[in-house]
Amino acid sequence: MLTEATTPPLDLLLKGGTVVDPGQGLHAKKDIGLAQGRIALVEDTIPQARARQVVDCSGLIVTPGLVDLHVHVYEGASHYGIEVDSTCLATGATTVLDLGSAGAWTFSGFRRSVIDVAQTRVYALMNLSTTGMVSPVVGELEDIRNVDNALTARVVRANRDVVLGIKLRMSTPLVGNNGAEALRLARELCDELQVPLVIHPGNSEVSIGQILEHMVADDVLTHAYHGNTEGTLDENGKLRREVLAAADRGVLFDVGHGRGSFSWDVAERAIGQGFVANTISSDLHVYNLHGPVFDLATTVMKFVHLGLSLDEALARATVHPARAMGIAEEVGGLRIGMAGDVAAFALQEGSFTFYDAADVEQTARQRLVPKVVVKGGQVVRAALGN
Repeated sequence: MLTEATTPPLDLLLKGGTVVDPGQGLHAKKDIGLAQGRIALVEDTIPQARARQVVDCSGLIVTPGLVDLHVHVYEGASHYGIEVDSTCLATGATTVLDLGSAGAWTFSGFRRSVIDVAQTRVYALMNLSTTGMVSPVVGELEDIRNVDNALTARVVRANRDVVLGIKLRMSTPLVGNNGAEALRLARELCDELQVPLVIHPGNSEVSIGQILEHMVADDVLTHAYHGNTEGTLDENGKLRREVLAAADRGVLFDVGHGRGSFSWDVAERAIGQGFVANTISSDLHVYNLHGPVFDLATTVMKFVHLGLSLDEALARATVHPARAMGIAEEVGGLRIGMAGDVAAFALQEGSFTFYDAADVEQTARQRLVPKVVVKGGQVVRAALGN
């Protein structure tokens, strides 16, 4: 542990907050000191005189910067795209994974215009389709000629510092009659590259069982609680055997709330049967930014409303997605030496209306409101008033 004698002067001190770092099993009042863009100290108390800048976090829940496993932030090219810093970073998600907005033909623009210039830490999955998610009218895999595994493999290899895997959307309006072939090609590509496959299921002519047969440990099925056909529950509301078998062999399940992929009823039934998604993500994009999703913190609190503890829910938006992305040594926690990414929230008590993707209302007793966001040791949001 760094001592006062060996620790350089702190650039920033976050003082007096209740620190919740699920990766360390930490839930206690602590001060956090940051230096040179990284976590330098986490102590019961750190003198203010040791820091160049002090932010009073008294009364706030202080967490690692949230990690959103599912967003769409290719603004200006994908019809889903939102501006990442003003939406994700400003609300506490300091690291995000864009799930397939860009494909091999469009990725260079995504890297230059978003990944390399955003203040948010942005990673990506390459879409199996070389076009990515450009058109709201034409599905990216309706024409199977949009798949070029050799080209996609070259682009992935050239960008392995930021590209973490492959994304496949299996809904029939997006893949047409090519679902089975697209699934085969995606598996082949991921095996060649040794990267995870993330699949968007639902409303597909390919059954959920067939989809899961093609998935291996560390692959991710997103939209775990959607209310469409071919979901995690069967027609009787029971967990499918194929889902439990996939989970047993290490396939991960992600929330991916989105505009059409989160149902209170499905989530309540699945959680009641002991099936809790590994990760909580927003699937934030232009069609749900102003409701029903709003941000990742709101999505997290929907699962607190459904019965998870705050620590359990936050784990699924910090350390769990960081592990799934293979970056848990850098982000998703507050251990000394990790990236200086921190978020502080007011945990407000009251009566708050939350919505699912069908605009069904439920009233929750708590919500998280972002007050302070720190990325790489720099304060990017400080809204400490009411």
